[in-house]
Amino acid sequence: MLHSMTGFAAGQGGFDGWTWTWDMRAVNGRGLDIRLRMPDWIDGLESAARAQVQKSVSRGNVTLSLRLTRHGEIVAARIDAAVLDRVLAQIAEIESAAMAHGVNIVAPSATDILNQRGIVDTSGNNGDTGNTAALAAALIRDLTGVIAGFNAMRGAEGRALQGILTAQLDQIEILNKEAKVLCAARADQMRAALRDALARVMDNTEGADPDRVAQELAIVAVKTDITEELDRLTAHVTAARDLLDHAGPVGRKLDFLMQEFNREANTLCSKAQNIELTRVGLALKSSIDQMREQVQNVE
Repeated sequence: MLHSMTGFAAGQGGFDGWTWTWDMRAVNGRGLDIRLRMPDWIDGLESAARAQVQKSVSRGNVTLSLRLTRHGEIVAARIDAAVLDRVLAQIAEIESAAMAHGVNIVAPSATDILNQRGIVDTSGNNGDTGNTAALAAALIRDLTGVIAGFNAMRGAEGRALQGILTAQLDQIEILNKEAKVLCAARADQMRAALRDALARVMDNTEGADPDRVAQELAIVAVKTDITEELDRLTAHVTAARDLLDHAGPVGRKLDFLMQEFNREANTLCSKAQNIELTRVGLALKSSIDQMREQVQNVE
């Protein structure tokens, strides 16, 4: 079953006077990028949370946020001025070195800077953290349910994607069959055109070697043949259907396969030399492009 890379889930829980809200969301990405926003004073929480996400998600830009409250008060957040100064100094140093080498870099946003570890201190409890190991265990137990809900949403979107992609493959297959029919009909026209071309060359050229001229025309015929492209398109459709039925992440493989689809359609259009075949080739390119856009959402 396919999974979409986009998804959202939230969950709430409590333990020993603490209450919390988990927020998990993801958007498309080339690989797996996990960004965690949670207190760093709870020992082992970040590494355990990251491990849980990595076991359940293989691709996408995932953001996992935790909002903690104790005895009805939101845990205060403050900026560690010393850490902030150090980070800003390092950024200035990097920018200066880049300019010295003639390299322009994009200045980080305030959000990028705040996401650096240690700048924001969310302990806010004057060092009275209590039993953080027990709190971390309770949070991770609750996170398991949040991740399950997150994957359920991605699975539902994946099923919808599978239906869309299957319909698009059906359309590509129909167009490919139409191209094969047109290709067969074009064969007689191509043979007649080559015979006429050979006759014109021989009538207007003295001393031309008939065998050499015929050989050159045969090369032209081979270069305009699209049988192999249509056969490869058929094979690509079969491969794509197999991937859609595969259990596990297949987004990267589908993305590569779409490049192969597009290559065959481009070659078909360049070799068509026939209005109807060109029309079918352009329709194929349009369907393939639409399918490629949907594939970008697949994990």
